[in-house]
Amino acid sequence: MQNFSELLNIFLHLDHYLSEIIQNYGTLTYALLFLIVFCETGLVVLPFLPGDSLLFAAGTFAALGDLNWGILYGSLLIAAVLGDSVNYEVGRYFGPKIARHEKLKFINKAHIEKTQQFYDKYGAKTIIIARFVPIVRTFAPFVAGIGSMSYQRFLQFNVVGAVAWVAICLAGGYLFGNIPAVKNNFSIVVLGIVFVSILPAVIEVIRHKYVKAS
Repeated sequence: MQNFSELLNIFLHLDHYLSEIIQNYGTLTYALLFLIVFCETGLVVLPFLPGDSLLFAAGTFAALGDLNWGILYGSLLIAAVLGDSVNYEVGRYFGPKIARHEKLKFINKAHIEKTQQFYDKYGAKTIIIARFVPIVRTFAPFVAGIGSMSYQRFLQFNVVGAVAWVAICLAGGYLFGNIPAVKNNFSIVVLGIVFVSILPAVIEVIRHKYVKAS
């Protein structure tokens, strides 16, 4: 049980253990990174997996030469696109059940409602914007599948969002991850990335409550 707990902890906080994983598993690291990104974007039951911080950390090790930039970017881009596509199909499958107000134990209804608010404000562009917002990133394709958006239209926004998200986060780590001030305070930097990622959602919630109160 203890070994399982340790393994789960590594899985959930892969960004903190990436150096050790690269040293021990070499090229298998790409497969593990692929799996994490795919699950975080493709499975609505795993919105808590590392996303932005993991890509930033991976970019940092690419700058050191421990990971190949081309393989890293290509594999994570594919993982992000496939993840959203699978999530869309899952949403389309469960859409009728949700429309009938059936309870789905493994899906947080509050997250769906929060994501729907993004759609009401930003429309189809939510697929792109949500890439940079934890939780919403996981639920946006699911909600798109529930709604009336065609897969062809969804795929366009899916690819654009994935290209931007993976490129920006990896490039951030590649360019700034090895600066001494960043490297020596990496945990703080990771928290900062998460904070910046959720800031749009926080602002939107505050704005919504303020408008409703007035």
